[in-house]
Amino acid sequence: MAVETDYDVLIVGLGPVGAALAVLLADAGVRTLAVEREVEVYPLPRAAHFDHEIMRLFRTLGVAEEVLRHARPAPPYEFRAADGQLLLRFDQPAQPSPSGWTGSYMFHQPGVENALRARLAALPAAEVRLAHRFESLVQHPDHIEANVIGPEGPLTIRARYLVGCDGGSSPVRTAIGAILDDYQFDEPWLVVDAAVLDGARLPDVNLQICDPARPTTCVLMGPGRHRWEFMLLPGETPDQVLDEAFLRALLAPWDCADDVVIERKAVYRFHGLVAKTWRDRRVLLAGDSAHQMPPFAGQGMCSGLRDAANLAWKLKTVLRGDAEDSLLDTYQLERDPHVRTYIALAIGMGQVVCTLDPEIAAQRDAGLLAQRAAGGSPLPPAAPPPFAAGCVLAGGPAAGSLFPQPWGAVTGRHIGLDEVLGDEAWLISNLALQAPPGVHAVALHDPRLSPFRDALSAWLARHGVEAVLVRPDRYVFGSGAPHDLLSAYAAMLTPVRETA
Repeated sequence: MAVETDYDVLIVGLGPVGAALAVLLADAGVRTLAVEREVEVYPLPRAAHFDHEIMRLFRTLGVAEEVLRHARPAPPYEFRAADGQLLLRFDQPAQPSPSGWTGSYMFHQPGVENALRARLAALPAAEVRLAHRFESLVQHPDHIEANVIGPEGPLTIRARYLVGCDGGSSPVRTAIGAILDDYQFDEPWLVVDAAVLDGARLPDVNLQICDPARPTTCVLMGPGRHRWEFMLLPGETPDQVLDEAFLRALLAPWDCADDVVIERKAVYRFHGLVAKTWRDRRVLLAGDSAHQMPPFAGQGMCSGLRDAANLAWKLKTVLRGDAEDSLLDTYQLERDPHVRTYIALAIGMGQVVCTLDPEIAAQRDAGLLAQRAAGGSPLPPAAPPPFAAGCVLAGGPAAGSLFPQPWGAVTGRHIGLDEVLGDEAWLISNLALQAPPGVHAVALHDPRLSPFRDALSAWLARHGVEAVLVRPDRYVFGSGAPHDLLSAYAAMLTPVRETA
């Protein structure tokens, strides 16, 4: 069996999460190998939505312009009763998002995945091997050995770390014995994706039809595409609902038979699952291998891409010797509560939708209408709280929250702060300071900050602080006195070891 030994990180799975993680690592010179059992990008859509934070990440990844070719701003999202009454409505925020991009987008996943793979192919530190299936792994004190089967037979790959981005059934998760927390929400739905012909008259908003006779979803996808989701009723089987005549009967009320071309039909189980362990020594999990959620909040892929952004900078920092391996323990500490917040939101939305008892549905509708009239919401918070633990200076103003990105004109271009300051951590303050490797210290009077100075000064004044230290994933490490922030950040990356 052949053995290869020259990788820092082995990524198993090259969906959007694995590809994004690979780009982030390889772009920083980390020797990265990604293996994927399939040869081509799956040609049909799966995820449908991403938000402004993910668009900000796409810009960091260098694929924003290509992604926008396959995306469009998300329309309002409405929950309606069987009789058409509006129960809930979620609009795009009137104010600019914290990232400066549109708040939410609907998109065509194959186009985005192809953009990520093209970007990855251009990076010298990255290698991709398709048609390679992960089989097993062995962990050693300073590396892992992964057994993989490719077109030329078995292969053992050595790497310092392995990240499983290999989906809901995750062989990597199985290999480390990680157990799943089950939220006991498990509903079968028929998903129908269609290309929309010119002149079609379909809803221009995203809809959840809370009809106890058959809960139904109807949403826009990327440009020129639409999706329906129909909840299976008790006694219905996948074979039954996938039948062409059955499917056409479901679509008949939408009066679109001559206006759409069905591209995909599949039955999925919508459920909430979270791995109890995301790290076992040199093996980590990200994306669907670590967590799965119902689609009602549109945060499944978003959560996986946040995993990639969080994990990438920590792996880079550890691999170049600027942090202890213990920094990787903060990954699950930070991401797990975020994921669970979105699962609670998605299940809350799903429980509104997935009611089949007409009497209970009538009570639900009355309650939602009353809450709507009173200006309240029956759902959990739509955004997770800031990190309460992990690589943050907890307790200080804005610690653990996403740092907003101001935009301005630079040499005739409208760009964001991320593009000006680059990929490392930032220390933004009134002082010109020396910073350690991995931290970019910049004073407000620096000419490069001229287009953003008012916004940054206002942020510091609003939080009553002299400085802010922003991590490479654009979350706030902490705010306060600049020298204190640098000392605290250094201590977090390389904690003092106790001596006997």
